[in-house]
Amino acid sequence: MNDEIETVAPDVMAAGSARDIVSPVLEARALWKSYGTAEVLRGVDLALGAGERVALMGPSGSGKSTLLNCLGGIDRPDRGEILLSGEAIHEAGGERLAQLRREKISSVFQFFHLLPTLNVYENIEFPLRLLGLPAAERRERVEKLIREVSLESRADGFADELSGGEMQRVAIARALVIRPRVILADEPTGNLDSANGAAVLDLLEDLAGRYETALLLVTHSEEATRICGRTVRMKDGRIDG
Repeated sequence: MNDEIETVAPDVMAAGSARDIVSPVLEARALWKSYGTAEVLRGVDLALGAGERVALMGPSGSGKSTLLNCLGGIDRPDRGEILLSGEAIHEAGGERLAQLRREKISSVFQFFHLLPTLNVYENIEFPLRLLGLPAAERRERVEKLIREVSLESRADGFADELSGGEMQRVAIARALVIRPRVILADEPTGNLDSANGAAVLDLLEDLAGRYETALLLVTHSEEATRICGRTVRMKDGRIDG
């Protein structure tokens, strides 16, 4: 579904470098990153088209999480470039990076990271409060997403009252409420059983399409790649193939 939102031509879908994507929303160009003497990223090139869904696979230690942290502005590469809608975020200062994470880049994690003192509604609303949006606009966005993730009856519930699948649905709604350009999802089904995992994947596919949000999905699961138009594999800090 949602093939119309992918802006990459069919004959380049298997490629992952920035030069192969038409109008990329997020690009990594020749990224290198070391921790001490260990080279974790070794010249990584990757690009996501606007609205594209890409799965990133590879064994533990291959550099997937480090790449995600660099792309999300949490960590900085030692060398190379990261461009978000053409902006060089690898050169951005801390305040600008924080702004980009509030406005354009969202993350979904394996462990849901809900704020335990806030209920479902308030967890989803929280990023909009950081943006300073008016109360009426916050309410409209939050109520819409609560309906879209089917949590109307849980809006007043707290994290310790929710199942794992419900918590991940809250996390997805919270990620989308800012209407980001990109979602970086790090093993979002890794802490769920197979039924809840499949439901979360379907929800990610559906909502990323509705909101025309690019999705980079880090996963160990071949099953999870079914919602993506392209799979990229990492090995020893490089894109493999």
